[in-house]
Amino acid sequence: MLRRSVLASFAVPLALLLSACANTQAPPSAGTPDEGFSRPRLDALSAQMRADVAQGRLPGVVMLLSRNGKTVYQEAIGTQDPKANTPMTADSIFRIYSMTKPIVSVAVMMLVEEGRVQLGDPISKFIPELRGMKVGVEQPGADGKPTLALVNSAREMTVQDLLRHTSGLTYGVFGSSLVKTEYTKAGVDSWDQTNLEVMQKLAKVPLHFQPGAVWEYSRSTDVLGHLLERVSGQPLDQYLDARVLKPLGMKDSGFSVPASAHGRIAEAFELDPDTKAKVTLAEVRKPPKLLSGGGGMVSTAADYLRFCRMLLNGGELDGVRLLSKKTVEYMTADHMGALKGASPGYGFGLGFAVRRSDGEANVPGTAGEYNWAGLGGTAFWIDPRENLIAIWMMQAPNQRNYYRNLYRGMVYGAMVK
Repeated sequence: MLRRSVLASFAVPLALLLSACANTQAPPSAGTPDEGFSRPRLDALSAQMRADVAQGRLPGVVMLLSRNGKTVYQEAIGTQDPKANTPMTADSIFRIYSMTKPIVSVAVMMLVEEGRVQLGDPISKFIPELRGMKVGVEQPGADGKPTLALVNSAREMTVQDLLRHTSGLTYGVFGSSLVKTEYTKAGVDSWDQTNLEVMQKLAKVPLHFQPGAVWEYSRSTDVLGHLLERVSGQPLDQYLDARVLKPLGMKDSGFSVPASAHGRIAEAFELDPDTKAKVTLAEVRKPPKLLSGGGGMVSTAADYLRFCRMLLNGGELDGVRLLSKKTVEYMTADHMGALKGASPGYGFGLGFAVRRSDGEANVPGTAGEYNWAGLGGTAFWIDPRENLIAIWMMQAPNQRNYYRNLYRGMVYGAMVK
């Protein structure tokens, strides 16, 4: 997160932004910006991003807004690959990391609709290796240092728990705890393994919480990815391609980029502009060993728009129906109850953060909006009340939170009707 003083130095007054935009030779945004958006304010958004690219804040970005079924704004700004100095294009391909999770969640709910899986099923029904997992509880040791005690689970994690991140699982790479240390020791978070090997390692480490008790961002969707493999008998990449990607026409999405499209892969700066540390992103030029249902896919803004349009349309796009209207409504409802969700103002549904009210959150939005984002810098949200889809694509991991919030604020600031 950038410090406030640093952010302030990059703020550009609106008049200056409009002037900068007027003096550039950038192409106009796609579509006619009626649909309730102000053209000068959208131009101000573009100018802000050009200014930040010029100042070395981010390598480049693709932004896309759709409202009432029309693309009202689309911009590709900056460089796709800073090292090669290739320009960003509308069809640049991005590592979407955790924006894989909604796609896998949709595929799971398709199995639910087919009667092959029920949300209340314990995951051990499909992945027996995960039966009987213990819960790790930190307790003070004789020397005053915390030790890890193992207790029985009150119940098994269910498919619903995995979809809403109340499974008791965690990530070993975010934060620190004795359970997370066990993840690291076991190599749970390694990319050099198969989905089956991940399950075998998870079976040997404790849960972080009792299933159903706490929302904890976790390996849950990786488990769901392997659930899809066990039920279908196919590798995850093949299953998603056949059931979700091809039917929706998501032609540039998958778990790797074919050689013919390597020239369209978006890259990060070699060194982070804030920390000066080396930036390392997932290798996507060859098929991965780990088909991570929680974070392994690539996509473009146009492809992900098709996925979002399917959801906003109630499970159907261009005559292809993946889910029923009621299933989409159920997935995008808040499933947290009294539990805390992903962030203030947000609960969590089945694969998405879900906004609980117009207020409370520290970013603009609308009750019922749902969203998720990726570690590499990508993000999306769908606002059903405003019939709005917003997509942000960049590869700048350390700056991801700042730009997600900036984009959201300026998008809603440009919506005048």
